[in-house]
Amino acid sequence: MDHQTRFLQLAIDAEALRFGAFTLKSGRTSPYFFNAGRFDSGAALATLAGCYADAIDAAGIGFDLVFGPAYKGIPLATALACEYARRGRDVPVAYNRKEAKAHGEGGTLVGAPLDGRRVLVVDDVITAGTAVREALATIAAAGGRAVAIAVALDRQEAVDPAVSRRSAAQSVAAGHGLAVVPVATLADLLAFAGESTELEAHRAALDAYRAQWGSEGGTP
Repeated sequence: MDHQTRFLQLAIDAEALRFGAFTLKSGRTSPYFFNAGRFDSGAALATLAGCYADAIDAAGIGFDLVFGPAYKGIPLATALACEYARRGRDVPVAYNRKEAKAHGEGGTLVGAPLDGRRVLVVDDVITAGTAVREALATIAAAGGRAVAIAVALDRQEAVDPAVSRRSAAQSVAAGHGLAVVPVATLADLLAFAGESTELEAHRAALDAYRAQWGSEGGTP
């Protein structure tokens, strides 16, 4: 089973991926909602990390360190580092704090040093791109070089269709010269729904949403 299918089935089983009518922060009404916080057990995180690693390896991304933006990126990056250790590669891991610590070691960074390293950013999704841009600035300030961003799900959704059909992921990739590696995309979800009797009832709503809000060209 490919990593896209494994991930989507895991997300449904964990209720991280739900279907219905959900109001997003953008104000749009979406027929599906993804919440990586529902991967809330060791087994779920381990399986998820395996899906991430397979997607990253398939994309041929070379990196020296994994970085998890606070907050959801922290357990994802940690789980991914553990998965690579299981596969025989010991990968350094780091993450940032939302607020700088004034005592102890201080600062906003925790974990392995970034200086001179190729950094893979690991997060759940890219919505507006604000959190990712903050992480990239933090990495650059610490002397690291971000080379790619791995996300669980690329919604392939245009930020502002009135201006362009570019998605948040595409905007971040183009603006920073990075690859964005999704474990799965909306296109994968549509294909998965088409093969699942359980999800077939949601296929028309997903198609309609993509026609209205979908980005052009897929993931960069």
